[in-house]
Amino acid sequence: MSQAVRAFGPGGPPEANVILKSMPHPVLLIDRDKRIEYVNDSAQEFFAASSTMLLGHPLNDIVAFGSPVLALIDQVFERGVSVNEYGVEIGTPRIGDRQVDIQVTPLNEYPGHVLLLLQVRTMAQKMDRQLTHRGAARSVTGMAAILAHEIKNPLSGIRGAAQLLELSGSPEDKTLTRLICDETDRICKLVDRMEVFSDERPVPREPVNIHLVLGHVKQLATTGFAKNIRIVEEYDPSLPPVLGDKDQLIQVFLNLVKNAAEAIGSASEGEIVLTTAYRPGVRLSMPGSRDRVSLPLEICVIDDGPGVAPDLMEHLFDPFVTTKTSGTGLGLALVAKIIGDHGGIVECESLPRKTIFRVLLPMHTGATAVRNDKARGAHQVAGAADA
Repeated sequence: MSQAVRAFGPGGPPEANVILKSMPHPVLLIDRDKRIEYVNDSAQEFFAASSTMLLGHPLNDIVAFGSPVLALIDQVFERGVSVNEYGVEIGTPRIGDRQVDIQVTPLNEYPGHVLLLLQVRTMAQKMDRQLTHRGAARSVTGMAAILAHEIKNPLSGIRGAAQLLELSGSPEDKTLTRLICDETDRICKLVDRMEVFSDERPVPREPVNIHLVLGHVKQLATTGFAKNIRIVEEYDPSLPPVLGDKDQLIQVFLNLVKNAAEAIGSASEGEIVLTTAYRPGVRLSMPGSRDRVSLPLEICVIDDGPGVAPDLMEHLFDPFVTTKTSGTGLGLALVAKIIGDHGGIVECESLPRKTIFRVLLPMHTGATAVRNDKARGAHQVAGAADA
């Protein structure tokens, strides 16, 4: 057993082992032959494999062929200096492709070894992407206002003319005029859906039991579009109320569950998992305010479908982005807008057979509700919050 293995393994200093085990980022000790000599708990979780399966095996067997991390390790051994690389794709058969920041550091105390640190995408990066999602929703706002005025009025004239032609037309002509009416109706419905984005009124928020919302969504799903799919609930019963609008939150999670069901398709073994948890420590600076909003309430919709294509992940919440042949691509854009209006964030993480839509929301506190209600001047909501 090498000196480095003794230092990092069970026989090493207890303080070092405690520190490495408690680190939230995957840490691996790699020798010159690229064999793994140490992994902490986060590394085992990241690679979805136990230390028994990882230790002693070449890193080449764990990551995809030609992975950039292998070249970085060679570079560190050759130059003897630390190397950082950001936004690197690491893929394995077990975890699929995941984007991480990589730091490879030579260990002067243990020649022939390097320390590999993987940093998974941070919450700050998720929030930065969320602001992009909100920007995309705002771009639809202006588009919706233009469409409502510039398209719906001419469509009414086209539909009226088609109806007049239908009265005196032949059976063949009536087929065409009916097609014109049906298509104009379809476009009007699309514009009506987009008009939701132009609603800039503040959300009238009050304490909402998110478990009642999810229960209602589950009932709608199991009696309709997800009647053949198993829906599992894993809730934290002590979760405090969400500060939000119940109807809009139902719309959000109904959209997410419907997406999950459509991703699973007709698979009889498909499963959707609804989870709630309290995650303290997540705080978001809101534009135009010095206050930092806490987002401790985490609600996840998890499905075991095929996952989201990597080229769609960056644009998943943008309008008109969809893989459905009959979809409009507005469902997730609307989810991003509603959650943004609630002061929260929504993110997607997709692995093979496991796609997670994670929503983080502020919780209700009496002082927060009263302060928000005064700012809106919505006295009736203030009364409901105080009740």
